[in-house]
Amino acid sequence: MTAAPAFAMDKGWRIFHPSPSQPKFTPPLGAVDAHCHVFGPGHRFPYAPERKYTPGDASKDQLWALRDHLGFSRNVIVQATCHGADNRALVDALIAAAGRARGVATVRRSITDDELRALNEAGVRGVRFNFVKRLADATPRDELLQIATRIKPLGWHIVIYFEAADLPGLFGFFTSLPMPVVVDHMGRPDVSQPVEGPGFGLFLRLMHEHPNIWSKVSCPERLSKVGPPAYDDVIPFAKKVVESFPDRVLWGTDWPHPNMTTHMPDDGVLVDFIPKIAVNADLQRRLLVDNPMRLYWPEEAA
Repeated sequence: MTAAPAFAMDKGWRIFHPSPSQPKFTPPLGAVDAHCHVFGPGHRFPYAPERKYTPGDASKDQLWALRDHLGFSRNVIVQATCHGADNRALVDALIAAAGRARGVATVRRSITDDELRALNEAGVRGVRFNFVKRLADATPRDELLQIATRIKPLGWHIVIYFEAADLPGLFGFFTSLPMPVVVDHMGRPDVSQPVEGPGFGLFLRLMHEHPNIWSKVSCPERLSKVGPPAYDDVIPFAKKVVESFPDRVLWGTDWPHPNMTTHMPDDGVLVDFIPKIAVNADLQRRLLVDNPMRLYWPEEAA
């Protein structure tokens, strides 16, 4: 029997916060952490040979413990680039969650219809397209469009990850996708620029003109120039999106916070960011319950 490959996490890799604080904000009943990951464990679910980073393991059981500690009820687990298109760790977590988690997978053109149906049965409801060059090699757009066409009959959606500087060249492609499209982290705006400036204005135009476009208002720890604990410079951007498009926003922890180079956020502090951007109970319920339920558990949504 061949031994499983050994994996050593990258030198300087930051491990997730070992004891996050108890949030002061209490999420509404049924709240969903709509953007998080599982990594490995590498001895059981090997990391992809083409990966651009090797993380420390972050297990499903640790994710469930965080969910309960923060006061959430469900998770949406997004396939991480370090696992490539090998979705076994994701599927393992979804099955173990017994209906309390849904997934966003990474797939290639070669995937079979039977494999897509198996992912759907496990709880996958979307596919992620990554356009951040430092994290993933570019996939030809014709392949992405073919994948989009094949998953549409399943009722799945597309999740897109890109950086603000690349939006002008991707705008037309994104608007051609024939299903709901969810943007990770507001398209990573430059928060040192004005909310009313042309950079963020293009992202707002994308959402305004195309009602199938959704946004996650997550990851202030990645976007902020001033840093923790308040991440105040991100608030105007996220608040603008929540108030402009209240029925097309999602929020997530991004646990275990891969590729954080400056600091490792306290997940309890991230939860306390929510009422700063969704300032009343109605907006908070839409952001954390109604919207993710409609997209990921439509059979249960009111």
